[in-house]
Amino acid sequence: MENRNRDHTTKSAKKKKKRINRAFRTVGKFLVLIQLLLTLVFLAFTWRLGMIPEKYVAGLGAILLIFAALLFTLQAISRGKAILSKLVSVLMSAVLIFGSVYLYRTHDAVQDISGDTLGTQINSMLVAVRSDDPAEKVSDTSDYIYGLQHAEDGSDVDKAMEKVNEEAGTQVVTAEYATLNEQAGALLDGSVQAIVYNEGFGSILDEVYENFQSQVKIIAQYSIETEDDVNAAIQGKAAEVKVDNETFSVYISGIDVYGPVSTRSRSDVNIIATVNPNTKQILLTNTPRDYYVTIPGVSGDSKDKLTHAGIYGVDKSMATLENLYDTEIAFYARVNFTSLITLVDAMGGVDVNSEYAFTTDGSGGVVISVQEGINHFNGEQALAFSRERYSLAGGDNQRGKNQMAVIQAMIQKMMTPEMLLKAPDLISQVSDSIETNMSMEQIQELIQSQLNSGGSWNIKSVAAEGTGDSQYCYSMPGTALYVMQPDQASIDSIKSEMQAVKNGEILTQ
Repeated sequence: MENRNRDHTTKSAKKKKKRINRAFRTVGKFLVLIQLLLTLVFLAFTWRLGMIPEKYVAGLGAILLIFAALLFTLQAISRGKAILSKLVSVLMSAVLIFGSVYLYRTHDAVQDISGDTLGTQINSMLVAVRSDDPAEKVSDTSDYIYGLQHAEDGSDVDKAMEKVNEEAGTQVVTAEYATLNEQAGALLDGSVQAIVYNEGFGSILDEVYENFQSQVKIIAQYSIETEDDVNAAIQGKAAEVKVDNETFSVYISGIDVYGPVSTRSRSDVNIIATVNPNTKQILLTNTPRDYYVTIPGVSGDSKDKLTHAGIYGVDKSMATLENLYDTEIAFYARVNFTSLITLVDAMGGVDVNSEYAFTTDGSGGVVISVQEGINHFNGEQALAFSRERYSLAGGDNQRGKNQMAVIQAMIQKMMTPEMLLKAPDLISQVSDSIETNMSMEQIQELIQSQLNSGGSWNIKSVAAEGTGDSQYCYSMPGTALYVMQPDQASIDSIKSEMQAVKNGEILTQ
């Protein structure tokens, strides 16, 4: 009797163990099926991102599917609980979820900076009083006379004044001036107690009134959003370019502000990148910010500094450079101080070649000692190097060359396979501080093309030259400012090199 009971107990235990093992196999298969579903979702988002070549997507897909099939097989043939394979499946599912979310967000970030979503620009309007004025906010100025000028940004001035009247609690008294120069002068001499003007003109006023911005106090700032007609004006031309096999030019504009890159401002960096994707040749052309030129569609026959063209819109800067070099510029990439710091740091720093050894004066907030030759810079150091001009014998000309050295270092690092694979993450990190009219599809084609073809690029840098002078400028009539008269021989030489890139020639530095 005892033996029969023992046998019965043993059989019951075996049946129970089989049921438990069967349940564990079922759970294991279910986990692998979830993993398989997440694999398909991950591959779908990889395909949607559009930056990874098809062969790599197919290879990755094959590896992930084979791995899932292997885990499924292990679950099916396992006679035990196979805990390890289940843990691996759960871990893999978590990785796929994280990867899918990352790819989804990256796609949206790339779309945010591309020409597909351009539509508004921000004009930063400032309310300023003299630095010794007791007013700290607009509500303190209800009995002030406000100096205005509508020649520039007239509608934005009116929108800003609506906010001023609302905060002051009354309709403030205003005085109209013909030019920004007269308006600023009226504030400094006490004719008015406050003025409203576009932040982009602040640096110009520093050229007329020494240290103007230190003589005034900003008590309010209004971000006025307006419809951006730049996209409509130049997007048609850009959309026709096949970036994977046609030579194209990109205007790289560095504006002198922190914060939103869509803020209208002077363009302190004016570089044209002429790119031949077939020969992997890039020509970087720097044009000094003080170049004395006409601004098509703005200044008529009058001339102005190139940097001032940025105040009227990036399309005006592009048109000015197209007119100067008799070339066509399809794309622009607009960056500010914030984006340079973020991008260089995200890349792990860059190795920049400096022609000279010098120490920055700290005007950009960072003091660095630069050695002749290769220097490894983080984001803030790269910005300080790019902004310095007072410590350089060549002044603004050498600053332009240094800016191209930073861009060249960034391009060379970005073209490595490691950085190209990290491109989505880099773009995601700087999506708020970079803007381009290149479409999402063109960005995808450009990255895919480089990953497919591989190889290094040949980059040559050139700089336009000129002679210092003092002349009246369209943007600040009535006061002679420092300008640089273009050297025609220098311009003609650059034109020839741009044409050589288009003709498929390889340039030597």
